[in-house]
Amino acid sequence: MGLLQVSVIFLLSLITMTLAEPPGCKIRITDRGLEMLKTETKRFVEEELSNITMPEMRGEEGRFQYTIKDVKITELNLTSDLRFQPDVGLLFEVQNSSITLNFQRRILYWLFYDEGAINASAEGVNIFTVLHLTKDQEGRLKISNVTCDASIAKMRARFSGTLGRVYDLIGAFLTTGMRFLLNKQICPALNHAALVLVNQLLETIPVRTEVDSYVGIDYSLLSDPVVTETSLDMDFRGMFYNLKNENEVLVNYAMNPIVREYDRMIYLALSEFFFDSGLFSYFKGGLQKQLLLDSFQMPKDLEMLLRTTYLGTIMMLVSKTKMYIQYIHPLSLELEVTSPPRSTIKTSGANVAVSCNVKVLVLPPGKPAVQLSKSVFRFKIYSNQSALESLALIPLQGPLKTMLQISVVPLINNYIKRGVQIPLPDGIDFIEEVVEYHNGYIIVGANLHFRTGLREIIERKLSGETDNSI
Repeated sequence: MGLLQVSVIFLLSLITMTLAEPPGCKIRITDRGLEMLKTETKRFVEEELSNITMPEMRGEEGRFQYTIKDVKITELNLTSDLRFQPDVGLLFEVQNSSITLNFQRRILYWLFYDEGAINASAEGVNIFTVLHLTKDQEGRLKISNVTCDASIAKMRARFSGTLGRVYDLIGAFLTTGMRFLLNKQICPALNHAALVLVNQLLETIPVRTEVDSYVGIDYSLLSDPVVTETSLDMDFRGMFYNLKNENEVLVNYAMNPIVREYDRMIYLALSEFFFDSGLFSYFKGGLQKQLLLDSFQMPKDLEMLLRTTYLGTIMMLVSKTKMYIQYIHPLSLELEVTSPPRSTIKTSGANVAVSCNVKVLVLPPGKPAVQLSKSVFRFKIYSNQSALESLALIPLQGPLKTMLQISVVPLINNYIKRGVQIPLPDGIDFIEEVVEYHNGYIIVGANLHFRTGLREIIERKLSGETDNSI
């Protein structure tokens, strides 16, 4: 390969990397998070294996004619492990375990006929299952393939009844057949559990869904997950959009969040684009672009602030126009946001910059409103706390800013409290959250908690019940 070809290939790969869309949301699940899933995964697998059904066995051996039916798994003692499989997905492994079965026998030996129960145990059970994780066409995480290998070292049977010793002669024959049949059922059961049931669980992860009547959010995966020995990283679009015009979206020029931590079970990174796309979409959707408050609607502290601030203006209007305007007449505040607000995230905290036109009017009874003030104002809402917390602890910097703080922040808080779905399966909660601020993005580190078991979550999904929000 010539130098020119190498240069062209390098240039094309560089351009591709440059044009790649950065994620607005990134999630890392660590091996600590996977550790919590082990118990739930083991229980789920045990439930699936317990439901294994095997066909009726008929045959003969010399003078013996036999029928075995109603095979049921009565106990599983699994020693299992769940870990990341680099570049592939997840590995679930069972080693040196046992399965206890019970089935009904019907045996004819010469003129003797006997039937009853047989207890058997499969020993040295080993299962090696790899789940291949990919991004599907809709941008959803899914299990695309399952690699499974199962083996049973030996099968023991304990016969009862009058011909128990006679049965021991053909015990090896029967248990060999049972071992073969059971071994054939293990991998199909696990394949169904992964490709059907677990994928149904993954379908509870929101990909493109409505948040409210104004905006929706796009959590589609941008690429296949990146799996190492210690973590699983997923890049999501993390973009809000206006429901009235879903193609009118903000272009993502924000920084790509970088997650370096592994101490907690899960890390959620949100870039400035995540917040800006929400502010942009709400602005384009027309939410509260105009805010009108009169004395009967505004908080008393805001009303008092306005009256105190504009007392001199009211007195001057009375002097110049000879109008009968009293200090106690109702006031009106009109606020119009003129452009989409923008967020800035730094290590010191976060702020949202808002540009708006502000009018303050007095409303004499039976007379036209009198404007006391009109200004174009740009202010910032600060928070050195979590971006998901209340924004009510903002440093006050002057009467007008205080006025906007009192009126605007409750509106923001109202929408924050409603919650936004995050790209995790339904039924899994964040607990013990810690927020870190970086230049251009925030990282929420948390531990995980199952509200219910995996099977219950899947059953809820099938019944149409979902709830996973922050």
